[in-house]
Amino acid sequence: MGHPLKGQVNPFSQSIFSVSDRFVSGVVRYYIAAIKKLRENLHQMASSTLRLSSSSSCSRKINAVIHVPKLPKVIPYFSIPKIPTTKPVEELNLRDGFKRIVPVEKTSTAPTHDKSPNSDAIAATTQLYAILEAVADRVEMHANIGKQRENWNTLLLNSVNMITLTAATMAGAAAIGGAGMPLLALKLSSTLLYSAATGMLLVMNKIQPSQLEEEQRNATRYFKQIQTQIQTTLALGSPSKEDVKSVMEKVLAVDKAYPLPLLGAMLDKFPAKFEPSVWWPSNQQLQKKNKSSQGKQRDEKKNGWSEEMEVEMREIIEVVKRKDIEDYERLGNLVLKINKVLAIAGPLLTGIAAVGSAFVGNGSWAAVVAVAAGALGSAVNAFEHGGQIGMVFEMYRNCSGFFQLLQESIESTLEERDLEKRENGELFEMKVALKLGRSLSNLKELAKNSAFSRMDETTIDEFASKLF
Repeated sequence: MGHPLKGQVNPFSQSIFSVSDRFVSGVVRYYIAAIKKLRENLHQMASSTLRLSSSSSCSRKINAVIHVPKLPKVIPYFSIPKIPTTKPVEELNLRDGFKRIVPVEKTSTAPTHDKSPNSDAIAATTQLYAILEAVADRVEMHANIGKQRENWNTLLLNSVNMITLTAATMAGAAAIGGAGMPLLALKLSSTLLYSAATGMLLVMNKIQPSQLEEEQRNATRYFKQIQTQIQTTLALGSPSKEDVKSVMEKVLAVDKAYPLPLLGAMLDKFPAKFEPSVWWPSNQQLQKKNKSSQGKQRDEKKNGWSEEMEVEMREIIEVVKRKDIEDYERLGNLVLKINKVLAIAGPLLTGIAAVGSAFVGNGSWAAVVAVAAGALGSAVNAFEHGGQIGMVFEMYRNCSGFFQLLQESIESTLEERDLEKRENGELFEMKVALKLGRSLSNLKELAKNSAFSRMDETTIDEFASKLF
């Protein structure tokens, strides 16, 4: 016999199904109405915003509040699993049932500073390029100022000589046959021209334009040498901080040796004693360091150096000191004395001529003094500035400084006890030979002749340099 309820619909379940259908349809209608109301509110807010933007007379704040009805809870509770915040490999479930924490490396956000030698070389290269630009600018600047001061010498010399000769001519014309107002005009004109020539000569002899020109030529040459040295260092690669420091010291030393301004920083053109130019940094600290270091046992020949080569370099120093430096100091002092006499004689003669021209017409000797002193003053001025005595004096200072630099470089190299820290001996010998204008064999022969002359207590009859 079958089940009594089979084939029949349970009225209770039918009522539940109808209630659930009505509930679902009500919820759907509720959502549709809420969405329509939300769209209407958004539309009203947009239209009000457009009206506010179009009106420029007033501005108001509109607080639009959209009330969204709370939705009924269809399902009383949902258990939403939380997203794990641990890293994927932070925890591992092992087979035997316990947990093991796997440590995870923390990534550091601190910047890392590269301390490799490559970064130091890059920084040194950048600094050398900056110094190279400054040196190139100095080369151009000193060259331009040298041309300007050459023009000074030419223009001032021609102007002073023309003024002096014109004044002498006027003084002679006044003495020949002037009388009355013409005589007074010639005397006054001659006196004024002589006075102007005297003042210009005082300024010209003070600054010595030919010597200023030679200073700028030397500065240009030494800055070009520094420029070439920087380019060579950059071409060889891997410059160091010591290279940058050395180049900076050389640039500042040349700036100090050959200043550009005339007022306050100009070199003394008439020093009490002849002194060589110094355009290189001092090596006193290096020499003290080398002297304090202890001597070490040396090999037969290491880094191109040997006992024979050191003896040869010391003999070269002796020849340079006894012949070249001494001779240029003698010539420099002689030229300095001549330049002082000429610098005083020129303005003195034109001043005497100015006084003599004022008394022309009162006696025959006044005209003679005016004309003769003017002519002599013009001749002295032409000899001093046309012959460029100041330039010759500066050239001797430069040559004496060249030999002093050579002496210091050889001495500081020989005082370095560690042969590995020295410049390569063969390269150093070649540089010395080129600076003196000699071949390597000729340089060795000069050292031998110097040693023989010292043993015989005689004076060597040749100079170390064949260039100048």
